[in-house]
Amino acid sequence: MASTILPLELIDRCIGSKIWVIMKSDREFTGTLMGFDDFVNMVLTDVTEYQVTEDGIVSNSLGKTLLNGSNIAMLIPGGEGPEKAES
Repeated sequence: MASTILPLELIDRCIGSKIWVIMKSDREFTGTLMGFDDFVNMVLTDVTEYQVTEDGIVSNSLGKTLLNGSNIAMLIPGGEGPEKAES
């Protein structure tokens, strides 16, 4: 019989590892997940922000970032970001 894993359990298993976060806007983030709460507000370290524009993808390195869970569209555990996905 298949076991069931809840979404917050899956996110909990990702703490301490790389994650790719796609926001509802044209912004994406990659970094190491440090923690989250019940609203999926997330703290990431070693963050790279990606802005998708008509000219391509612009990246910006950040230190530690808090992402608002209500603006998150998709989480990709182990994801490397849009630059790696294109190649």
